[in-house]
Amino acid sequence: MQPIRDVSAADQRTSLAMSTIAFTVCFAVWTIFSIIGIRIRQDLGLSDTQFGLLVGTPILTGSLIRVALGIWTDLYGGRVVFSLTMLAAALATFLLTYATTYPQFLLAALGVGIAGGSFAVGVAYVSRWYPPQKQGTALGIFGAGNVGAAVTKFLAPFVLVAYGWQMVAQVWAAALVVMAIVFFLTTKDDPVLVERRRLGVRPKSAWLELEPLKNIQVWRFALYYFFVFGAFVALALWLPQYLVKVYGLDIKSAGMIAAAFSVPASIFRAYGGHLSDVYGARRVMYWTFLVSVVATFILSYPPTAYVVQGIHGPIAFHMEMGVVGFTVTVFVLGFFMALGKAAVYKHIPVYYPSSVGAVGGLVGMIGGLGGFILPLMFGVLNDLTGLWTSCFMLLFVLAAGSLAWMHLAIRQMEKEATGETLEHLPQLPEMQGMQPAAVATPAPVKGAILTDWRPEDPTFWQKTGRAIARRNLWLSIPALLLSFAIWQVWSVVVAKLPLVGFRFTTDELFWLAALPGLTGATLRIFYSFMVPIFGGRLWTTLTTWSLIIPAVGIGYAVQNPDTPYIVLLILALLCGFGGGNFASSMANISFFFPKAEKGNALALNAGLGNLGVSVVQFVVPLVITMGVFGSLGGDPATVKTAGGTAPMWLQNAGFIFVPFIILSAFGAWFGMNDIADARASFREQAVIFQRKHNWIMCWLYTGTFGSFIGYSAGFPLLSKILFPEVNALAYAFLGPLVGALSRSGTGWLADKYGGGRVTIYVFLLMMAGVSGVLWSIGMRSEPWAFWAFFGCFLVLFFATGVGNASTFQMIPTIMRKEMDRLMPGADAETRRRQAEKEAAAITGFTSAIAAFGAFFIPKGYGSSIALTGGPEAALWAFLGFYVSCLLITWAVYTRKGGLLHDIERGITPRPTHRPATAA
Repeated sequence: MQPIRDVSAADQRTSLAMSTIAFTVCFAVWTIFSIIGIRIRQDLGLSDTQFGLLVGTPILTGSLIRVALGIWTDLYGGRVVFSLTMLAAALATFLLTYATTYPQFLLAALGVGIAGGSFAVGVAYVSRWYPPQKQGTALGIFGAGNVGAAVTKFLAPFVLVAYGWQMVAQVWAAALVVMAIVFFLTTKDDPVLVERRRLGVRPKSAWLELEPLKNIQVWRFALYYFFVFGAFVALALWLPQYLVKVYGLDIKSAGMIAAAFSVPASIFRAYGGHLSDVYGARRVMYWTFLVSVVATFILSYPPTAYVVQGIHGPIAFHMEMGVVGFTVTVFVLGFFMALGKAAVYKHIPVYYPSSVGAVGGLVGMIGGLGGFILPLMFGVLNDLTGLWTSCFMLLFVLAAGSLAWMHLAIRQMEKEATGETLEHLPQLPEMQGMQPAAVATPAPVKGAILTDWRPEDPTFWQKTGRAIARRNLWLSIPALLLSFAIWQVWSVVVAKLPLVGFRFTTDELFWLAALPGLTGATLRIFYSFMVPIFGGRLWTTLTTWSLIIPAVGIGYAVQNPDTPYIVLLILALLCGFGGGNFASSMANISFFFPKAEKGNALALNAGLGNLGVSVVQFVVPLVITMGVFGSLGGDPATVKTAGGTAPMWLQNAGFIFVPFIILSAFGAWFGMNDIADARASFREQAVIFQRKHNWIMCWLYTGTFGSFIGYSAGFPLLSKILFPEVNALAYAFLGPLVGALSRSGTGWLADKYGGGRVTIYVFLLMMAGVSGVLWSIGMRSEPWAFWAFFGCFLVLFFATGVGNASTFQMIPTIMRKEMDRLMPGADAETRRRQAEKEAAAITGFTSAIAAFGAFFIPKGYGSSIALTGGPEAALWAFLGFYVSCLLITWAVYTRKGGLLHDIERGITPRPTHRPATAA
């Protein structure tokens, strides 16, 4: 790189000034819908949700394109890329004036969003002109181009009122063309590009530019930017209509007051860069989040009337924030958001000097996505709650969560470092481990493959292993959660099909609820062996992508009541993709953790993944009541309700998960790892079929997980049949929620007391739960019967969650014990590796067999009702099965002389066994 000292101060000033002006113009165009969108909404008669999608669509494009533009800037230089970006955005903005329908406006808005991608270009370009000690201030000045949002709010209302919204778009497009020409003629190529050309060095490939994005700290860092920048963009778009609707202001006045938020949230970014250079970014981030929590709490309080019963009669008073107080509070919020934006971007050129474009692009993309998602959520919350202040309630939750997360991360980092080490900690906890002089020696990595992985080595685990393992765990959990959501989406959809015009029998509906369990369980048999063959990173990415097929298919199929039943059956079968993912996910995570933490890690992965069942049963009933995707999501069906007729978008049950699937798949590919010595062929893993404990654990895990997933799939429809007068769907999600939380929160019990002993008590509790369900069904004519029925099922769900964790903790313990017997001549490390491979394969295979519970339990209900008129016969069969599980656990594992008796009670083995276990 050309030395910074050889760069003239005039060139530095010119590049910074022109970049800032260009970004200001781009930002003005990027937020153009905050003003013209109000008139377009009136012309088209859009709902709050449709308006939120319209103003957010440019933000989506401008966010997603930032990574690509950042990479191109690193490769080809910011001068050319910035100019071309402005010209492309100008063309799209001009073509916007020809749109006449809502879909056309959304398409044009996608093109307008290109202007927002200019941020990543400018960050990479400007940072190359300044040394590290001045980059915080320089990037803060450049980021002040956010004031373009205020420019639009100041000027656009006057042009709109005088000449119409079309003239606003044409003038803003012309400004982009002029700015592109001026920028190209007045600036120079950055020093890095000049030096690269002088030396004849070829730029590195785009794939190498993406290499730093594999670091999970970068992604966590980006999430902070989701609030400080994403919320700023969202409010910049939302405030004009908020002021019009809440305070009855005209569009000019609303634009002026909204600018009181945009201006400080933009120009003071430069000051935030200076403060970060002088006082440190951590302190600036703390103040940002603390003040944001207070400000959003005040803003979120809705107008409220109080009546207090006093001594002399009722005393009534009213609390409501006036427009002056609102303006002042929003000004303060915008000021501290500006400081926070600068503090976040202070670190990128320091820690990633050769990949500023890629890393800055990713961080900017996540922040920009906040500008897309949040306006949409604001509209959804308005429709759901009827409260205009609900948008600030959401921002309060985001700010409080960000503050808590950052503080806990800092405390954890400080707890692990004392004395002089504390003085060398980075400004933000996200950057720990990124410094060249890192204390910990990283695990040798070839690409994403860990070639040296020793989790049982305490030194290795503390310095290097734990961070990598946790990163893979926290990327695995959301992918698994989405898998469970898609797997169990039919448990909700089947209960709604009759309402939208589908005419199926009860048995046919139970078939739709049961078939995902059949294919999911079958796929698990194969998926359980895939991780050692293909690697956990690749397999997790591919299986997450596969969820899009049933999600999109359901979205289209349920819109037409004439869709053939066979098509719905096929889609139900395809939802099994989600069920199969559990086996590979658990097998993959089991390789990363030492035995002392394996039970808790697997419990977190499975338990929080199981939350997908609760999520789908909670979210789907909400999103099907609103047009989340506008006309893009299709027309609603009209259904009869207790209060009359209402629209229902049943297709949202599939569509709502698509964007999250895409994000999770990208996260898995860029953030996860493969372990080299965890590779094994199918032939090597097939040895588990010769292990008797593999088949015993299949039986026991079917009793726990099979019950959890089967009850989750069958409970909504069973409740509707037994208690038609109760809206059981409103409570159905609580059962899977209890089961998932009990699994993730009780893994430590098995680690502390032993999985076998915990499992004994689990089956006792499950027997009591089934007995209670049978009793409540017999009393269902009583008014309290449903709540007794529901309470007993909650007991069952809780017990299955605890049992899911305890049975999985047993598997690696059993296989380590068995390796001492099966491989007495091998050294300890060889036995450990073999035990890990077999335990991973058994974990996956047992989950495959147990998943058949998702088929047999709902189908058992259906068959029992068809044959006997009630579900009691099926429940009696389940009770007998739990008795057999209890007896097997005691006889094989926990009785005196059982395989796990001494281990779980901490009884020291005989000296003759020491060479085998301590070698």
